[in-house]
Parts: sequence; C-alpha cells; structure tokens
Amino acid sequence: MWTKHHKQRRFGRLVIPAITVAFVSYFGYHCIHGDLGLIATEKFEQQRLDREKDLSKLTEKRQQLERQVSLMSDGSLEKDMLDEIARYQLNVSRPDEIVIFNNYF
Repeated sequence: MWTKHHKQRRFGRLVIPAITVAFVSYFGYHCIHGDLGLIATEKFEQQRLDREKDLSKLTEKRQQLERQVSLMSDGSLEKDMLDEIARYQLNVSRPDEIVIFNNYF
C-alpha cells in the first residue's frame, strides 16, 4: 500500500488566497482608476456633454448664416439685407443716420 505523507505547512494554506486577493486588488484598482475605468468614463461623459453643447451652438450659428446667405442669393436678393451687412462690416454710415449694432453677424 502506497501512502503519501506530507507535512502540514502554516503558510501553504495561505498561498492561493493571497494570490486571489492580489489579482482581485489589481483588477479592482484598474476598474476604477484605469484608462477605461469608472473615473475615466465619467470624464468621457462630461466631455461628450460639453461637445454636444458646442455642436448645438455651431449648428444654430450655421443655420443663421444659411438664412443670411439665402437672403443674399440670386433671385431673392434683399437690398436692405445687403446694405445692412455692408454697412456693418465696412463700418460706414451717413452723417444723418443713427447706428445701433445688434451683433447679428
């Protein structure tokens, strides 16, 4: 009959749990503080929201410019609009006029 005797070690029982704790700690830390962790995800989400606000502002500005261009295009040339834009950009007025700037452009 063959029997195997081995000596009970104190630290032998703790090797597997210690390795497990090390792996869980390592991956747990990187889940929170890593490049794709929870904190980085919150920063990405904040950047996304900021960029959506910028996009909506730029879209609104583009629509304003498209409206102005449509008023100055051939076939529907508004002389008042053309005169207003020219005066605003060239900073020209007659001596008998009062100028009020509204910063449309």
